[in-house]
Amino acid sequence: MTFGHVIFLFFAALIAGVQNSVAGGGTFFSFPALLFAGVPAIPANATSTVALWPGTMASAAAYRKKLPHSARILVPLVMASLAGGFIGASLLLKTPPATFMRLIPFLFLGATLLFAFGKRLFKVSQPHKDAKASWLAIAGVALLQLPISIYGGFFGGGIGILMLATLNFLRLPDIHAMNGVKTLLASATNAAAIITFVVAGIVVWPEALLMLVGAAAGGYAGAHYAQKVDPARVRTFIVIVGFAMSFYFLWKYR
Repeated sequence: MTFGHVIFLFFAALIAGVQNSVAGGGTFFSFPALLFAGVPAIPANATSTVALWPGTMASAAAYRKKLPHSARILVPLVMASLAGGFIGASLLLKTPPATFMRLIPFLFLGATLLFAFGKRLFKVSQPHKDAKASWLAIAGVALLQLPISIYGGFFGGGIGILMLATLNFLRLPDIHAMNGVKTLLASATNAAAIITFVVAGIVVWPEALLMLVGAAAGGYAGAHYAQKVDPARVRTFIVIVGFAMSFYFLWKYR
């Protein structure tokens, strides 16, 4: 890495950490930054996942009191997430680099559309304080979580919206419980993917460690100022960046 790359990647990770703590969408900054710094696409995807994972784990820990205290709900979903993360990461490793490069614009565009319009498409149901999810609902959500986490292990943009949509069927007490489960499942998906990437030896560690520090600092700052910032404006900014990156990569890799 040149000194310029160090500064660029650190601040890209800092912004990604802030975005994840305020409204999500940190990958829209960390992944392209690694590409612009000259890291090949598949190692860049793996390195971005490693760099942002501690922040996701910290969010999951922050939601621990909101998680449903029921193994019958959490265990099947976490197992599906771990399996899907491993399968998705393995598929990425088997994807020819040239093919993945051609997929990048469409992956970015799909993630941007989910980020922009997902909440309108997938409405969160009203709280169900006294309701309990049936075994059938849990099994159904676990089956849906598997392909979502496969996509998460392969790329991952927009999986939060998809998970919130499926978690509606579990009749959880409130949106905080849903966000807690969503964050836990995202952490499990990324953990399985990271282990797969590390074993395969495709993580670019100098960049990963540098960006990990930047993302952690950004996450801390974002958590501090999150209540003072309008999330809608942040989301609008991320959508603009997402579309810009989509069309840039479509032009570059067409």
